[in-house]
Amino acid sequence: MIDSHHHLWNPARGDYGWIPEGNEILDRKYDLSDLVAVAQANGIDQTVLVQAAPSVFETEYMLGIADSTPLIGGVVGWIDFENRNDRQQLERLAQHAKLKSIRPMVQDIEDDNWLYREDIQWAFDAIIEMDLCFDALGFAKHAVPFLEIFQRYPKMRTVIDHCFKPQIVAGEIDAWAKDIEKLAGQTAAVIKLSGLVTEAGDRAHADAMQPYVDHVIACFGADRVMWGSDWPVSRLSMEYGDWLGLAKSMTAQAGPDADAAIYSKTARRFYRL
Repeated sequence: MIDSHHHLWNPARGDYGWIPEGNEILDRKYDLSDLVAVAQANGIDQTVLVQAAPSVFETEYMLGIADSTPLIGGVVGWIDFENRNDRQQLERLAQHAKLKSIRPMVQDIEDDNWLYREDIQWAFDAIIEMDLCFDALGFAKHAVPFLEIFQRYPKMRTVIDHCFKPQIVAGEIDAWAKDIEKLAGQTAAVIKLSGLVTEAGDRAHADAMQPYVDHVIACFGADRVMWGSDWPVSRLSMEYGDWLGLAKSMTAQAGPDADAAIYSKTARRFYRL
């Protein structure tokens, strides 16, 4: 089993501006020992460690952790798309066998049209040239800009994080569902079944979440869907094993072949683990 999306962090490093100060769940260090504990308890064989701070320093920090364990099969890092000189950073980091993908934190950027900026397009070309992947992090409002970027760069291997964060807590699905259909049908992107319990809030149960899960699988097909814990952020709603169990129950009707794809094969193939 592969967890395609989790984090480790140390707030003392000072570059996690989104973590609420004093939050008892998030504002604490999560290190390799914490990951090993939840992985062993839940039968996870390999993971993908994803950036949570907009700094090259964190990418180096994550690669250092990944070097110390076979549990972490890949790292999703960060570079500054707005600084063309960061191509040199990317060239250096890409030499590391466990760097698999790059993720700008689009959800935190105020400019909704940021993806269209001419001065950042070099980064997409560089990702393709260096045979890396692109993790798309955004909200439902970013679905159209990302769709256009995916179509502009069809050779870029792309995965959509957290299903573009549908507003499950508000019960909104129609507009999001149409965007998911377009992304699935008009691009070769894959998608992560992750982050949903956080978006669901107090509606983090099967009755509320099942329609979103069913729609993602119906549109993309299981061979383009991968499960991710988004741990420890997911702890805001439930513990690791509870989210894994809930996900398994919601995808069970898709059958054993789909199960193998969602919980292992898609991530292994996409990230080349």
